[in-house]
Amino acid sequence: MPGLLVCVAILAIAYYARGTLIVGLIASQAFGATAAVTLTFLGGSSPLIFTMFEALLVAAVAARRRIWLDLGSVFGGIRPIWILASLMVYAIIGAWLLPRFFAGQTVVFVQSKIRGTVVEASLTPISGNISQTGYFILGGLTTIALCTLLLHGERIDQIRRGFFLWCGLHAGMGVVDFIGKNAGIGDLLAPIRTANYAIITNAYEAGFARITGPFSEASSFASASLACLAFSYTYWRRTRSRLSLWLSVILLFLTILSTSSTAYIGLALLCIPVVFSMSASVLRGKIEREEIFIVLLMVVGVVIIMGISLYRTGALDPFVRLINSTIVNKADSASGHERTYWNIKSLQSFVDTGGLGVGFGSSRASSWPIAVLSQLGLFGSLMMAMLLGVLIRGLRGVQDWVAPGTAAVVASIRNASLAGMIANSVSGGSADPGVLFFIAIAVVCATRIKALRTAADSARRRPHRAVRFAPAFDIPGPAAR
Repeated sequence: MPGLLVCVAILAIAYYARGTLIVGLIASQAFGATAAVTLTFLGGSSPLIFTMFEALLVAAVAARRRIWLDLGSVFGGIRPIWILASLMVYAIIGAWLLPRFFAGQTVVFVQSKIRGTVVEASLTPISGNISQTGYFILGGLTTIALCTLLLHGERIDQIRRGFFLWCGLHAGMGVVDFIGKNAGIGDLLAPIRTANYAIITNAYEAGFARITGPFSEASSFASASLACLAFSYTYWRRTRSRLSLWLSVILLFLTILSTSSTAYIGLALLCIPVVFSMSASVLRGKIEREEIFIVLLMVVGVVIIMGISLYRTGALDPFVRLINSTIVNKADSASGHERTYWNIKSLQSFVDTGGLGVGFGSSRASSWPIAVLSQLGLFGSLMMAMLLGVLIRGLRGVQDWVAPGTAAVVASIRNASLAGMIANSVSGGSADPGVLFFIAIAVVCATRIKALRTAADSARRRPHRAVRFAPAFDIPGPAAR
């Protein structure tokens, strides 16, 4: 019931934002532990509410009168869609065939129905082959549906509003969770966490309450925070939007306060391109105002930390213990040993199956690339890598034919998706790249095609320079005669 109420609320807000399905789909990512229904025939699988919005979007596009012509335009103009479609077919075949073909020949990690924890078992067909593959196929269909809408209409502003609504909801619920836990009120967001899997929201790390927001654990919240932070920061740098600046500040603090190893490792990796960008500006001698602002914030932060440590000895000891437990000593912890063991065994299953994989949804790892390799095998991993390459390329080569506002939105979404992939590479357990990846692929591909069409139209309209040829013989006119 809470899940359906949340869906109704999102639909109402999205309708007011003039983009019911697109805005609703993007905003629904904020509710990372809110299930729409529970599917008992699939082992108690509880699809999150964004899957309902995906299904609504796909159904709405499929009901269009010109759907076959629209699909022809999508498949005829966007070549990466063929890669995605091939990967979807390969995932379906592999999920059904590989667990049966290699049954009992390798070890996998599955969710225990009794204890609710991940246990080691021999490879065999499980309900996850159906549910996880279904989520992946639905994500691929969402990409195709979004490409159809974006190619035949100006909907980039709906995309922008959807991402700002998502970031705002995520930041707002994170602040509510932080205040509730640190003020002694308790878990204020517990009623909306209806997903049928382990919920770890009252945990502490080095004396700090772990911030989970509307998600099931701090790691998942941190992954979403990194994606939202990448979007708001990129949009701020591109447009100097004050709203995105304040969102970036709030999301940065929430990411740090989440006490998650995923947050700190991912944040460190995301700082690398920022440092390179600022270094390039210094070398060019063109330092932007935003970069000076960032440096000043860093200097103020360092001065405050030094002042606190000098004023009161030992005041920073809790933070030192937090860094030690989440980063320095993480590999030596029980959780670190367990996740390393998952990854090692997942790589071993890749070898045991001759590089074919164990099938989509057959197992879980602790890193998205390893999960892809172990489940989809070498061939499926190559197709996934090609799609990731499309995302990394972004609008490179066609930016001159894209409006600045559109380019800012596309770059922000692309960076958000890449930040999410970095977080999943640290702690993701499924081969499914997530709904954000599928949305970003659609936005990048559709925008590239529209830019190429604009360039082609401009070339056709360009007037050809007249060429005058000298006559071979000078024939005099009547007056000359």
